Amino acid sequence: MIYTCTLNPSVDYVVQVQEFQLGDLNRMSFDAKYPGGKGINVSRVLKRAGVESKALGFIGGFTGSFVEGFLREEGISANFIHVNGDSRINIKLKTETETEINGQGPEITNDQFGQLVKQIEGLENSDILVLAGSIPSSLPSDLYIKLSKLAKKQGAKVVVDVSGKVLLDIVGQKPFFIKPNHHELGELFDTTIETPEEAIPYGQRLLELGAENVAISMAEKGALLITKDAVYQASVPKGAVKNSVGAGDSLVAGFLAAWLQKSDIVEAFRTGVASGSATAFSLELCTQEDVLRLIPEVEIKTIRLGKVQL
Repeated sequence: MIYTCTLNPSVDYVVQVQEFQLGDLNRMSFDAKYPGGKGINVSRVLKRAGVESKALGFIGGFTGSFVEGFLREEGISANFIHVNGDSRINIKLKTETETEINGQGPEITNDQFGQLVKQIEGLENSDILVLAGSIPSSLPSDLYIKLSKLAKKQGAKVVVDVSGKVLLDIVGQKPFFIKPNHHELGELFDTTIETPEEAIPYGQRLLELGAENVAISMAEKGALLITKDAVYQASVPKGAVKNSVGAGDSLVAGFLAAWLQKSDIVEAFRTGVASGSATAFSLELCTQEDVLRLIPEVEIKTIRLGKVQL
């Protein structure tokens, strides 16, 4: 079973305004509400790919009820821990430029944190734990490191999609798969990365630190997959980008779904890139129909074998 952990789920309120005027009355041309949070996005895309998962995390209030009900209607299993405050609302304003306003989320108590720890202690050898998104301020900053250790102790594989320096500590726990984008990768090593050639040695460094497979998304320049055996570069399909929210989560979900179904790391990478692109080309998360249509457009080449030094 795949378990996705979203520490700070949300209701994502997507609002489209044709010509946004700051300080004036604006009328929406379109609006929609979806459950949000990186791990939840992964669960939703996995479901569309025919792979079951269970969503974990903390929810509360009327917004938390919306998230639970929405996932239930989509047939997604969940075992959320209920908290006292309301789950946050994130505003996704789509106009001339895309703007996000994210809420803070509720406080998490020590008792509630302990409940999450017990859930992770219940993982089994064949399970996969997806740790994705930021850590709320009321939780320990090393939470993902602790959860990774617990999951690995149970024999489960760990997938990590987080930003910031904490990723450098997590790779020491030997996660199965991590997915920084090129900006996040640069921040890890206090540098600027603009090209795949610049990204490769730093992705290789993450392997040397413990990660098993490193995917690096580079927007219109494609993506890289760095493994112990080779470095692969994927092109991205052509299309109009309508939505950047959830594209990285879709890549993770597409990768995991295809890897479980085909046991082929390269085809998993191809499907992941197609899934991320399909989400970017739509106003919501990708459909499986769109993913299957884009898979043939993703070209992958082996660009370097063996160890790469900084």
